[in-house]
Amino acid sequence: MKHAILLLLAVLANGAAAQSSYPDRVVTLVVPFTSGSGADIISRLIGPRLSERWKQPVVVDNKPGASGNIGAEAVARAAPNGYTLLVTIDTLTMAPNLYKKQPFDPAVDFAPVTKMAVANLWMVANPSLPANDLAGLIALAKAQPGKVNYASPGNGTPHHLSMELVKLQTGADLTHVPYKGISGAITDLVGGQVQVMIASVHSTLPLVQAGKLKLLGVTGARSPLAPSVPTFREQGMAFLEGINSWFAIFAPARTSPDVVTRLHQDVGAVLAMPEVRAQLAAQGLVVQTSSPEELGALVRSDLARWRKVISEAKITAD
Repeated sequence: MKHAILLLLAVLANGAAAQSSYPDRVVTLVVPFTSGSGADIISRLIGPRLSERWKQPVVVDNKPGASGNIGAEAVARAAPNGYTLLVTIDTLTMAPNLYKKQPFDPAVDFAPVTKMAVANLWMVANPSLPANDLAGLIALAKAQPGKVNYASPGNGTPHHLSMELVKLQTGADLTHVPYKGISGAITDLVGGQVQVMIASVHSTLPLVQAGKLKLLGVTGARSPLAPSVPTFREQGMAFLEGINSWFAIFAPARTSPDVVTRLHQDVGAVLAMPEVRAQLAAQGLVVQTSSPEELGALVRSDLARWRKVISEAKITAD
């Protein structure tokens, strides 16, 4: 009995020591997408503030490719010590349902820390597209089957699955052109190599404001950044109403609960800063945090949700 008590005290002491000494060196935020993506924006905003709190360097490491799988796998295989973290979007729960060989299990191989933000999506088009709303786009795609190309930052992303739902529900014949990140997709959309895409507000807002892209519709409520543009629901596409992107931070599975708690507290404190919330809001990102348990439940429920959607819609990786 005495031995058991001493062992328990030792475990508790080690946990407390781990939390009090963490971090004592560089912390890396792995972003599995290109620079300019929502996860990249959030990481580069919170990184310096976490560094100030921790008195340690915080670096952002972009590892794009395979719809976020490359960066996510790197974190899943990293040492579970809190020094390599994943900042990603809900593609984490989508892509696994498209690829037969998945190098990790999102519900098993990560320790959830906190949800960080949500972002509504909108449909943007090259100004040369002879359609100015969703009805016009659908009519054009039906009149010219396969001639209208839509871009996405990769298979299994919200941008991809949302457009596939549009095709399924409306019968529009649109051709998917997947890219290895949002930057290439937007570059070709502006250049006219592709004609339309569903994108997050933050990734395309400057181009919309500059007149280099035009808006056809928005998810959720009307955006304060473009109040004159009608929502998908207002245009008869209520099936896209609840689709948005969430952003979250994860550690590798088996990371100490004490380290996860420290991360949860500190990331939450940074996201609560008024200037951080304001800078994110200006780009269409709304701060929304959670407990680790709530984030874990969200991952499991979204995995099931998108598995059903992908199966019923017969969506495949291009």
